[in-house]
Amino acid sequence: MKQEIKIYNTIKEKLLNDESYSKIKDYSKERHRVVTYYEVGELLASAGKHYGEDIIGKYSEKLIFDVNKKYNKRTLFRIRQFYFMFSNEKVSPVATQLTWSHYTELLSINDEIKKNYYLNRCINENLSRNDLRRIKKDKEYERLSDETKEKLKNNEELSLIENIKNP
Repeated sequence: MKQEIKIYNTIKEKLLNDESYSKIKDYSKERHRVVTYYEVGELLASAGKHYGEDIIGKYSEKLIFDVNKKYNKRTLFRIRQFYFMFSNEKVSPVATQLTWSHYTELLSINDEIKKNYYLNRCINENLSRNDLRRIKKDKEYERLSDETKEKLKNNEELSLIENIKNP
């Protein structure tokens, strides 16, 4: 129980720090938010290791009252899901290249190769969240040839022709 209180207080402190930071430094607040959410996601993942504990539910009730109403159960679940998306990396340089709104769009994709395709498109072409939403809606990945998808699975280099989507 004492460990749970300690983790909760650390999460609360990080989120309060992010709230105050976002009011001060506009130019880097998205990067700061992404880093904060990654760290909070890591804490949530370590706190709720046993099935049925409903750590996210407990923490969200407290955080809504203590920090901000936007930290509901769904938001905390997405934050933890975001951590798992990048938890295999030693450092999270890719995670800080996009905004939180980009990641909320990507979290709904279950196929890792498809998710990485859209992630790389956003980073390489500096796509906005609305651009990402549009290419997802247009099912750009699904229109790639099977050969191109196989190369993406094997992390092979793609030629310019292979990157041209079939309308």
